[in-house]
Amino acid sequence: MREESAIPFAFKVISLLSLAILLVPVFIVVLAGLNSGDYLTFPPEGLSLRWIQAFLTSPVFLSAYGVSFMIALVSTLISTVIGTMAAIYLTRSQSRVSSILRGFFMLPIVLPGVVLGLALYVFYVTTGIGLARTMLGLIIGHVIVTCPFVIATVTAALVGFDRSLEEAARSLGASPFTAFRLVTLKIIGPAISAGTIFAFIVSFGQFEVTLFLSTPNLQTLPIAMYVSMRYQFEPTAAAAGIFAIALVIVSTVLTSRLVNLKRTFGG
Repeated sequence: MREESAIPFAFKVISLLSLAILLVPVFIVVLAGLNSGDYLTFPPEGLSLRWIQAFLTSPVFLSAYGVSFMIALVSTLISTVIGTMAAIYLTRSQSRVSSILRGFFMLPIVLPGVVLGLALYVFYVTTGIGLARTMLGLIIGHVIVTCPFVIATVTAALVGFDRSLEEAARSLGASPFTAFRLVTLKIIGPAISAGTIFAFIVSFGQFEVTLFLSTPNLQTLPIAMYVSMRYQFEPTAAAAGIFAIALVIVSTVLTSRLVNLKRTFGG
């Protein structure tokens, strides 16, 4: 029998073009952040670390970076717990309500971020529950946005899960919780980690929802970059983008060292 042919050349070309389209904007941001000129331009007038230093000494950008990191960390932890529980229920429930709930949980991905942010702000204000323009209200908004990514990745891992492994652990005397913790959780652990990565990245770079729920004293990094580009248009915003890109790369690399992402995605 003839062996299956390798990946077609056309697919390789399309993949390389897609990768270039994704990486070119990142490359432009990095060069713009290293620009030696006084304004945000491309190509840069020269290479310099002056705007990197300006970012590291800027109380506005450093504070915004810390706020973004803290909100992303807290919302990711909450989304991981809620998303994992929701994914387990959606994949194992036999009721008709589960299909409705699955579509409901995925709505934040379908809805535009502007619509979701405005809806949350109107809900906070009209109900008078005291969450408008607060840290807690902002975290709730980020959890709503990031939770579907955890649900999607964990659900993908649970679809092909063999529940007889849990039943075997139960037959050996393990309690339902112990069987879930020692068997199921270890098997779907890489998928949970992958969902956590997605949730953190989405939360850290979230702009639309944050635009409606943040305050001048509660600015995240995307909001601070937007304000800087709108009123000053200096390369400090691009330098901040370099550190945001670096954080995403570091978090992905560290997590891939802790869990086998290739196995998670079927590689």
